[in-house]
Amino acid sequence: MISYARENVISSFTIIKGAMIAETYDTLARWDFGLSKKENLDRLREENSIGASSATWLRDVAKVLNRRLEPEGRDRALVVLAQGGCPIDEWKPILLWHLTRDEFLFRDFLVNWLFHAYEEGVFRIRADDLHEYLRSLNGRGGETEHSWTDATLARVAAGLLRMAVDFGLLKGKAIKEFASYHLPERSLIYLIHVILEHEDGNPRRMIESPEWRMYLMRPGDLETALLHLHQFRAVDYQVAGSLVQVSLPSASSLACAEAMVA
Repeated sequence: MISYARENVISSFTIIKGAMIAETYDTLARWDFGLSKKENLDRLREENSIGASSATWLRDVAKVLNRRLEPEGRDRALVVLAQGGCPIDEWKPILLWHLTRDEFLFRDFLVNWLFHAYEEGVFRIRADDLHEYLRSLNGRGGETEHSWTDATLARVAAGLLRMAVDFGLLKGKAIKEFASYHLPERSLIYLIHVILEHEDGNPRRMIESPEWRMYLMRPGDLETALLHLHQFRAVDYQVAGSLVQVSLPSASSLACAEAMVA
């Protein structure tokens, strides 16, 4: 049997189940680092602390969270923020970064399909518009867990668009349009920290990272944002020709999260 790295596995199940933003926030706000991941998710199923309307939905939430996040490792900042009472509008774009570490399809859709539609000035988006893209996934570095029927393909396309709506990138019901997206300043500073870490501390690569496309941002948009943050002394941003230097207020993305709710 062929095994694939989790970050390259394409799961129709998690996309169809959706973003689960409120459920994730509420679960992580009650996370106990003294228990294992399995014990925390077992407790979620036993106590139904999120107020799930059915046992099936509660089971699905636990299954999706188990697949998407590692609260005791790379996603610890999400727990710190939720337990510290970070406003959900600031927490949501940070969740987007973290869940796309193991959601190949959602990240690829945002970076390589939705952003290009945005750049091309596409006005209306229907689920049918995604079908050709979805049929190309196995040639894009991802691997589907099993072959999709036409019905599954349609449900995945609709699920991707619903998730983009939930994260504020799109708006509308049957037909979607781009929303006027705004990345909160404190969320932006956290993302600068975490993407700089992702790019091994290289400021130029951080600015040019395709990860910013998930937030409908071009490198020039980020440079403008950095200048704004520099002006208000939130970061130190220096440019001299091709040389770029960015000094951030915290030593790491986790320290940034801790400072946000201190």
